[in-house]
Amino acid sequence: MSDNQNNTETERKGNRLSKIVTRTGDAGTTGLGDGSRTAKDSLRIDAIGEVDELNSSIGLLLCEELPDRVRAALLDIQHALFDLGGELCLPGMAIMKDAQVARLEELADEFNADLPMLKEFILPGGTRPAAVAHLCRTVCRRAERSMVRLNNAEPLSDAARRYVNRLSDLLFILGRLLNRAGGRGDVLWQKGKNAA
Repeated sequence: MSDNQNNTETERKGNRLSKIVTRTGDAGTTGLGDGSRTAKDSLRIDAIGEVDELNSSIGLLLCEELPDRVRAALLDIQHALFDLGGELCLPGMAIMKDAQVARLEELADEFNADLPMLKEFILPGGTRPAAVAHLCRTVCRRAERSMVRLNNAEPLSDAARRYVNRLSDLLFILGRLLNRAGGRGDVLWQKGKNAA
């Protein structure tokens, strides 16, 4: 690569991160990681947006008072979700690894180990951190649904699909754990509580 090409490439990469207003999406399309453009309402962009919203929701959860081990896990998850977004913006690319899925399974086992056996359905709520964890879980499920729709049209990696499925399970567990950390128990559903 010549110096001019290298400088041009450096400038292009620099502009991509430093120039926020580009006007290139004004016609309703957006660029993918491979340089192609697609409609902003495409299945792929929908999935990318849902994963981005999930990552932002986890960022909100990280603003709460959290046990150190939960905070560390959530920060790792945010990085993995960036990997997932990278995979989604590069059609045909597999970036997510089985090890990332396995890590979520390990965390789920670790965080669930000290929780009492669940015999009832629970409501999302209790402490604020627990409620935010449940909000993250529902956003994760929506991201998963978007990825399933995309996968029906354009196959995604198994690891990517399994990652969001495991993550929603982990976020459910974290909701329970954070209630206990805040001195509260689970908020149990009471069938027909307000029935006339």
